Amino acid sequence: MKILVIEDEPKVAAFIKEGLELQNFNVTIAYDGFFGKKLALENFYDVLILDLLIPYVNGLDLCKQLRLEGYKAPILILSALSSVDDKVMGLDSGADDYMVKPFDFRELIARIKALCNRYTNNLKDHKILNMADLELDIYKKTVKRNGKMIDLTFKEFLLLEYLLKNKNRVVSRAEINEKVWEEKYDSGTNIIDVYINFLRRKVDKGYKNKLIYTMVGMGYMMRDPE
Repeated sequence: MKILVIEDEPKVAAFIKEGLELQNFNVTIAYDGFFGKKLALENFYDVLILDLLIPYVNGLDLCKQLRLEGYKAPILILSALSSVDDKVMGLDSGADDYMVKPFDFRELIARIKALCNRYTNNLKDHKILNMADLELDIYKKTVKRNGKMIDLTFKEFLLLEYLLKNKNRVVSRAEINEKVWEEKYDSGTNIIDVYINFLRRKVDKGYKNKLIYTMVGMGYMMRDPE
């Protein structure tokens, strides 16, 4: 199980990391909201543990931003702020649970496991998308081609998922921008083309059968190889 801890106090972060690793969790630490957001969106974690009083982007704003960008993993706020208002604001920002420092480590472990179980049980969209020898698992957030794992960032995964859900159909840049980036299309930017090239290097490079095609003047399509 992979856990991201966003905590600006090095001693507290080290304490949490050590305790979780003793329970065989794989732990990554970020010391500020800016870097924490970058890690969260570019990697996959089973749980995000978040302090509120962190530099650059505070915990409440970070939680809201992640949810707005489609971040689905459970978020557990771990903060010294203990009033009812603090807890309500934390949960309203999109967090799934709230714990107050100081805390009992056994309770932290129990809450992490409960969040993961709840997330798994409530997930209605668990299915596997396939094309040729490519396999994308929506729940596990994994991608394989010919049995080999492919490492994707958060946005690359969302883009590939959307293309696979619309396989054998041309999707325009405007449609991708609206559905994946959730923004109005700006014809002056080439961000979609850049990410398509990222995907091609990871999904198609080294394979005889190509799956991602450019439809000139129209957009992109994932197509079954002939």
